[in-house]
Amino acid sequence: MKNTLVALGAILLLASCTKEQQTNSSTAKLVFKFKFDSTQVRLNNVGQPAVIPDGNAGQSPRFNSMSSHYIELTPTGLTPLGKGAVVYKAPETTAGGANAIDFEKSTLAGNNETFYSAPISGIAPGSYEWLRVSLAYQNYDITYHVDTTNSHFSYKADWTGTIASFIGFNTYIKTLTVKTQSVDVNANKKQGFWAFEFHPELNLKLPVATGQAPEGATTVVNPIFATSPIPQGSCVVTAHMQPGKLVITGKETEDIVIEVSLSTNKSFEWKEVVKDGKWEPLKKEQVVDMGIRGMIATIK
Repeated sequence: MKNTLVALGAILLLASCTKEQQTNSSTAKLVFKFKFDSTQVRLNNVGQPAVIPDGNAGQSPRFNSMSSHYIELTPTGLTPLGKGAVVYKAPETTAGGANAIDFEKSTLAGNNETFYSAPISGIAPGSYEWLRVSLAYQNYDITYHVDTTNSHFSYKADWTGTIASFIGFNTYIKTLTVKTQSVDVNANKKQGFWAFEFHPELNLKLPVATGQAPEGATTVVNPIFATSPIPQGSCVVTAHMQPGKLVITGKETEDIVIEVSLSTNKSFEWKEVVKDGKWEPLKKEQVVDMGIRGMIATIK
C-alpha cells in the first residue's frame, strides 16, 4: 500500500510539473518596446550615414508617443516583404475610400513602453535575422522660432509646439488631438501629413496648422533595400537583430523582449527661408522630412 501511494504521489507531481511547464510555455510572450534616441546615428533610406543637405536644417524632436502598423520577423535579408513571420498588423478601414490605417483604433506607446506583445507559442519556430516595423504615427514636441521684427515692433522668442505626424502608407483620420487642440479631418491622408499646435502662451490661441510633406520625402531606413525592397510610400523600417539572430523554439517559458530603438537624430527637417537653424513656421519654412532616421533591434 505504501509503495502504491508513493508511486501515485510521483505521478501527481509529474503531472503538476508538466502542467506548469505547459502553462509557462503558453504564456511566454514576445514583447516589443520603443526607445527614442536622439544620439543614434542618422541614416538615409538605404542605411548609410546621412547629413542634412545645404539649404535645409533639422532638429531632434522630444517624443511623446508613436504607433506601429505592421511587425514582421524575417529569416534572411533575401526574404521578400510579407514572406516572413508577420506577428502584427493594425486595424485598417475603407471609410475614407481607399484602404488605410484606422487611426482611431491605433495603439500608442511612449519611450520605454510596450507597443505590442504576442504569445511566443503563436509564432512559427525558426531563426529570425531581421526585424521590420512599419511605423504609422508619431507625436512629439519641437522648438519653433518667432521673429516679428519690423520698423515699429520687435519680438523674438523660441517656443515649444507639438506635432502630430503621419508616416504610414495611408491613414484614415476622423478627429485628431495634437496636444490640447483638435482638428476634424474625416479623410484619408497619405504619408507625410502633419498637424502642428502652437504654444498657448500669451493667449494667442492660434489654430492648429496642417501640412503635407512632399511625396517620397519621408525617410524610411532599409539597409537591405537591394535584396528586399520596400514599396515607396510605406514606412517599413528594417534592422538586423542584435546581438544575433532571434531563435524561436516554441518551448520558451520566459518572455523575450525586443527593444526597438529609433533614431530621432535631427529627424524633423525643413527647408530654410531664414538661414539660422531655427524652424520658423510663420515665415513659411516648409517641412520636408519627418521620417525616423534608423532602427536598432536589440534582444534583451
